[in-house]
Amino acid sequence: MVKHIVFFKLKENTKEQQDLLKEKLLSLKENVPVLKNIEVGINFSNNERAYDLALLTDFETIEDLNIYANDPYHQKVKEFIKEVTISSKVVDFEY
Repeated sequence: MVKHIVFFKLKENTKEQQDLLKEKLLSLKENVPVLKNIEVGINFSNNERAYDLALLTDFETIEDLNIYANDPYHQKVKEFIKEVTISSKVVDFEY
């Protein structure tokens, strides 16, 4: 199994923006067949190192992760992400 984790820092860290991004990210589950599991969490910490949202996804293989990365629906969501975020960080690992 492969875990893909992404942290997002929003341009405008409002509840509306958090909820909208969470909704867009969760829509990936119904639209990208290789995606096995998805979780989206909104940060509540005031720590200066904290990011605003976390995306956790699971895939059977690294190949499936690559399919996901190039999926047309995922690409549309990524375009939205680019509009509303100032930065992101990623971690990918096998487990």
